[in-house]
Amino acid sequence: MPVNLPAIESLTLHPVKGVRLGWAEAGIKKANRKDIVVMELAAGSQVAGIFTLNRFCAAPVTICRQHLAATSNMRALVINTGNANAGTGEQGMQDAIRTCHAVAELLEIDAEQVLPFSTGVILEHLPMDKLLAGLPQAVKQLDEANWLAAAYGIMTTDTAAKAYSTQLKFDSQTVNITGISKGSGMIHPNMATMLSYLATDAELSTELLNEITKEIGDRSFNCISVDGDTSTNDSFIIMATGQSGVRFESRSDAGFERFYQTLLTAAQVLAQAIVRDGEGASKFIEVSVHGAKSLAEAKAVGFAISKSPLVKTAFFASDPNLGRILAAIGYAGRECSSLDDLQTEAIKLYLGDVLVSENGGRAVSYQEADGQAVMDQDEIKIRVELNRGQVQTSVWSCDLSYEYVRINADYRT
Repeated sequence: MPVNLPAIESLTLHPVKGVRLGWAEAGIKKANRKDIVVMELAAGSQVAGIFTLNRFCAAPVTICRQHLAATSNMRALVINTGNANAGTGEQGMQDAIRTCHAVAELLEIDAEQVLPFSTGVILEHLPMDKLLAGLPQAVKQLDEANWLAAAYGIMTTDTAAKAYSTQLKFDSQTVNITGISKGSGMIHPNMATMLSYLATDAELSTELLNEITKEIGDRSFNCISVDGDTSTNDSFIIMATGQSGVRFESRSDAGFERFYQTLLTAAQVLAQAIVRDGEGASKFIEVSVHGAKSLAEAKAVGFAISKSPLVKTAFFASDPNLGRILAAIGYAGRECSSLDDLQTEAIKLYLGDVLVSENGGRAVSYQEADGQAVMDQDEIKIRVELNRGQVQTSVWSCDLSYEYVRINADYRT
């Protein structure tokens, strides 16, 4: 079961003006489950995205990059689950393009205004007959209230749908922000198998949207890790339809900072939901790193801890074997060379509010019973104080359990 991930009610998900969603059960991998989602965007909408850095990136990722390089004025997104269309060569590229053309024909738009996404099994070709047969059903069901159905429609090994929604008031105008994400395993930057779609009916300039999408992605979906594996299909998309009447041209515009922080919160909630539903997870872990010289240093330390199998299995067992955390901090320099001069005597390690280590060794005040009390909780915070700079950040992770092995051993059955 997910770790403290609340169930979502459809009525809590605000429609975003200019976004309609539809779904279909096409039987791409399994019968009688939602596996195609189409999002239709109003004319004039702006879209920006960031994608996986995996060199074996999926065909739809390549097509998305090409389409966004040509124009940010997108009119539709199409997502299929059950098949990643990755490691599929030229046929995979043609299948992704063919999918865009099929959606474009149904919506009477240009194929270059469609962004395709896939998630599921790698190294298998899309069952195009099933996908193409399902698209008309998805388009027929287009409605602005279908956010929850869409959240279910993009799931793979997820055990729960992931969605978030909020509103902002600007004088007499209301801005809606609603998003969905999927992901449970194969989660680690860059990016984290995850897909996420965040929509707002505010209007943003193309330059500003591209800028904040990268920033928000780096502070949310690029701050999570379940198992240390970077997927071939990771994508994070922000859509701005401009239908609310509220426009932001630059960061200096009145109200923008409040809007930005709200959008960032939405992305972080969706990212953390992926970790809370990590495959086999029983604990949600936040690693907060303070006093780094750079963000790269802080993230290197945070991820060294959060992706260590020894650390993660200790948390699953509620075993305060906290020397494993010190060891992970010590080898973080493999990912960030500026940490080569890390002074271990300056570091303080806290488990919750319990001081575990200082001056290069076990804190005099530390009692294992105190550490055990924290380890027994299902939400745990690790704080590392490097005391070498002013930068701090947090990354989010989970434990590693027997269930993770079972899920991934049985993934294709």
